[in-house]
Amino acid sequence: MRLAVVGHVEWIEFLRVPHVPVAGEILHATDSWAEPGGGGSVAAVQLAKLAGAADFFTALGDDELGRRAFEELTELGLRLHVAWRDEPQRRAVTFVEESGERTITVVGERLVPSGADPLPWPELAGMDGVYFTGGDVEALRAARKARVLTATPRTLDTLRAGAVELDALIGSGRDPGEAYEPGELDPPPKLRVATLGQSGGVLKPGGPFAAAPLPGPIVDAYGAGDSFAAGLTYGLAAGMAVPDAVALAARCGAASMTGRGAFAGQLETAGDCY
Repeated sequence: MRLAVVGHVEWIEFLRVPHVPVAGEILHATDSWAEPGGGGSVAAVQLAKLAGAADFFTALGDDELGRRAFEELTELGLRLHVAWRDEPQRRAVTFVEESGERTITVVGERLVPSGADPLPWPELAGMDGVYFTGGDVEALRAARKARVLTATPRTLDTLRAGAVELDALIGSGRDPGEAYEPGELDPPPKLRVATLGQSGGVLKPGGPFAAAPLPGPIVDAYGAGDSFAAGLTYGLAAGMAVPDAVALAARCGAASMTGRGAFAGQLETAGDCY
C-alpha cells in the first residue's frame, strides 16, 4: 500500500517528573530527552512501520531544530516532502508523570503545508490512504484524491472550508480541542471515532468499542492517540471491515503506551496488529 500524512511537526523536549508542577514548585526531572513529535510525525512513522514506507507532506522551520527534525524523521524511514519556512520550528515541552500521563505546552506557531507550496501534491492521488493533521484547503483537497482520507478534529476549520467527505474523523472523546458535534461538517464524515483511553471509545455509527490489552507496562502516553489514528487509517486503506480496523488501531494505541517518547513503543509491523 501507499500511505501518507499531511500535517505538522513539533520538536519535543520531554521531562519525566513525579507529577506536573504546581504553582511555585521546583521539581527535579528523573529523565529528559528531545526528538521530533507532533501528531503528523507520530502518525507518519507508525504508518511507515505498518506498511514498510510512508510519505509525509509537512512544513518545517528553516533553523537548527527544523533541520534536526528532518534528519531524524528521515532516519525513521519517512519520505519527507518539506516546505521550509522562515519562522522558527514549533517546539513543545512535555511533562511525563510516573503514571505515564503526558501534559504538553507548545511554543510557537503551528507550521503546516499549503497547496501553493512546491510539493508533489499530485502523488496523493495515487495513495491508498492519507491522514490529515494540518494544511490549508488546497492541501486538504489534494489529500481527498486518495482512496481513503482520515483527519483529526483539530483541523475542523479547514475541514469545514474544504467541504470534502472524510472516510473517518478520528479524535479524543475527552480533549475539548478535538470535540465534534454532528452537523459541523457538510458532508459529514462516513465514520466518527472518539477515543476514551483505557475505556475504549465510541464509533458513530457503530457504538462503543473496547480498548486493546496493553502489551507491557505503561511508560508514556505521548502519541497513543496519533498511533491509533495511523492504525485506523492503515486498516481502512487495507479494505478491512470497520470493527477489524478499529481493533487494529486500538492495538497500535496500546502498544504506543509502552514506549518512551514519540516512537519507541509503536508496532513494528502490520502483522503485530492482527
